Amino acid sequence: MKLGVLSVVFGDKSWEEACKAIKGAGLGAVEVGAGGFVGKKHCDPAQLIKDDDKRKKFIEAYESQGLVLSALSAHGNPLHPDPSYAGEHKQDLVNAIALAKKIGAKVVNGFAGCPGAGPDAKYPNWITCPWPPYFIEGFEWQWEKVAIPFWKEMAKRAKDAGVKFGFEMHPGDLVYNPEALLKLRDAAGEEISCNFDPSHLFWQGMEPVEVVKKLGSAVVHVHAKDCRVDERVVSWRGVNDAKHYGDIANRAWTFRACGYGHDKLWWNGFVSTLRLAGYDGVISIEHEDPLMSGNEGFSKAVAFLKDVLLYEDVGEMYWA
Repeated sequence: MKLGVLSVVFGDKSWEEACKAIKGAGLGAVEVGAGGFVGKKHCDPAQLIKDDDKRKKFIEAYESQGLVLSALSAHGNPLHPDPSYAGEHKQDLVNAIALAKKIGAKVVNGFAGCPGAGPDAKYPNWITCPWPPYFIEGFEWQWEKVAIPFWKEMAKRAKDAGVKFGFEMHPGDLVYNPEALLKLRDAAGEEISCNFDPSHLFWQGMEPVEVVKKLGSAVVHVHAKDCRVDERVVSWRGVNDAKHYGDIANRAWTFRACGYGHDKLWWNGFVSTLRLAGYDGVISIEHEDPLMSGNEGFSKAVAFLKDVLLYEDVGEMYWA
């Protein structure tokens, strides 16, 4: 396994400076924002596709530091009912796939997206219950008329480029749990895979270790981000929470740096289960802890995870 980081935490630095800082922290990989909600501070695929010199400099920045590029991240909503919004995020995906093909990247991370509840909708509609019947009707329309056709088309592009999509299972999105991810994978192909972020699963009441077992080889990238659930709040209000992430004292849950939501014993079991499932790739830190600066959240996650990851090949069981 290699420890990496999503480069947006170094948004105040140039791409070259970010890569040097990542290497200086003792990491071996970098994941770069390439569109959608993540932005294009360090990587604008549309430019890099057509400009050979810029693309060469982009690659040299991480290769010269001995880093591997674990993924291009273009987290957006290409299924948004607003055509201009959806079109922008779809184009970001198309460009990310094209760049991945040119530079040999194997994973494009993102979201599956969320449409409206029908063809005349203005905003996305995350449907989570089957009654009254119009919910089921809207849910079926979202999958059969929007999500599956769109991702079948995108999976063909990805297959041609030798790329897999790493979807985060994110609430507010059609793919928010392993059942939904596997449903889309069955319908559109194995290019639909998982960028496994345990933080989104904790607060939904899932056990990420068990989810890894369920997904197996569908996991193609991993985010290291923790979550603390405030059971005091959940006990009377439940886990769904639309309060701003900054309203920490009143929220049911909060993203935390690794080790501040779950202890080392849990993370040891998580990386061990990943290896058992066949994943020995990059564990990429994503900083979204509202109680720490980007620098402190990143530094604490690095210190914590360096002692958790499994780096060497298993080797022979000489004792068995």
